[in-house]
Amino acid sequence: MTTVPGKDLLAQFTAIVGKANTLTPEDDLTHYTHENRDIVIGSTPLVLKPASTEEVAAIMMLANETKTAIVPQGGHTGHAAGGVPDESGCQIVLSMERMNRIREIDTAGKTMTVEAGVILQTIQQAAEAHDLLFPLSLASEGSCQIGGNISTNAGGTGVLSYGNTRELVLGLEAVTPQGEIWNGLTKLKKDNTGYDLK
Repeated sequence: MTTVPGKDLLAQFTAIVGKANTLTPEDDLTHYTHENRDIVIGSTPLVLKPASTEEVAAIMMLANETKTAIVPQGGHTGHAAGGVPDESGCQIVLSMERMNRIREIDTAGKTMTVEAGVILQTIQQAAEAHDLLFPLSLASEGSCQIGGNISTNAGGTGVLSYGNTRELVLGLEAVTPQGEIWNGLTKLKKDNTGYDLK
């Protein structure tokens, strides 16, 4: 979409997550529209904060139907401005900050299932509380989100010993641009079935 989404369309997006979980230009959007060094500054008519995969799917389905551009955003710690909307004011920001739950810790299998908005340091601490190690470590670990780490295949300080983030991921649950939920969650350390999205 090359025009700013109209009031009715913005209301449809808002209804998916609830008004309390949105921000508009009347709010302070600096955190969502500025790259963290203030080199790139964008504009958005709406910030959506979904709390579930189903809400993300509904947002993406509506965006696909209406040709509305969506900019997913994690902890907003990157320096490449990948999570910043452009200056057009046509792109809606999809913030993962409310998808911040650790769904499961399997101590026997030594796996953890987390949502995209979980802070890296929270994952490290949860693993440590169960005498486990999640070895990804970055300078921004107190504010970066695991979804962003996965999407950028972050390396961190332990990359030579433990590999990039993709080596720490066994499976994914993802939402397609059409709004379909793809469930590729698995706990298998070796799995040669299905699609290899790594």
